[in-house]
Amino acid sequence: MGRATDRRKVLRIDAGGHRAVERRDTLAAEEPLEIRVGPAGPGRRRPLAVTMRTPGDDLDLAIGFLLTEGVIRAADDVVTAQLCAGADSPNTYNVVDVVLAGHVPPPETDPTRNFYTTSSCGVCGKASIDAVRTRSPYDVAGDPVAVGADVLAALPDRLRTAQRVFERTGGLHAAGLFTPQGELVALREDVGRHNAVDKLIGWAAREQRLPLRGHVLLVSGRASFELTQKAWMAGLPLLAAVSAPSTLAADLADEAGMTLVGFLRGATMNIYTASHRVKP
Repeated sequence: MGRATDRRKVLRIDAGGHRAVERRDTLAAEEPLEIRVGPAGPGRRRPLAVTMRTPGDDLDLAIGFLLTEGVIRAADDVVTAQLCAGADSPNTYNVVDVVLAGHVPPPETDPTRNFYTTSSCGVCGKASIDAVRTRSPYDVAGDPVAVGADVLAALPDRLRTAQRVFERTGGLHAAGLFTPQGELVALREDVGRHNAVDKLIGWAAREQRLPLRGHVLLVSGRASFELTQKAWMAGLPLLAAVSAPSTLAADLADEAGMTLVGFLRGATMNIYTASHRVKP
């Protein structure tokens, strides 16, 4: 699994059995990734974002981030995206250099919209909801997809079964793309739930699959405003989460005409918006 995991020595204590044993434990890797963006030509492209992520699928993460934040609209807006050596020694390749196509204006950062991120909160520090309400180019309200409640109920187990790194570490979020019949199309894991979604959407963009009409996005944690926005930016008509949504997530899903499902556990679920897509 490469740098996605690392082995560390721990002291395992069993308080009930009054035992202490030294053993090796597998941890999920967490390292910074700097995304640099700019036009082609000589000169260094400017840093746009730094996120704490689990190494792997870094190019998809960068492209997905740029797309869901509205910097680009399609993978064709990117001329090249490549991993570069960072300042560390030995090189960790924790930098992605993205060259934008000539018709794409370079992003501008200002105090109301900064892109510095953490693995726990996604894009932070934006001054107002208006600053993050990036408009999607896709109309998800008109998507006629219908999904059986029994199909939705089976998705968390299918997602968990496919999480290879989580099985070893217990420390990663997951985002899974499913068909209406419950077939797993793609899955990405990351220490940050926003990163997992960006990796998945970046993959879809590079595979020329956008918009993701007729598909279901399942996330392993809660449904936040930003995850809902990312789903909308990818043209997804249905977002499901095993945990709770926020009020802003529900408001945005309602505005977009997206079906938002929360507390998807066992045979039960809560449908917060556009319930017509879920068939009992």
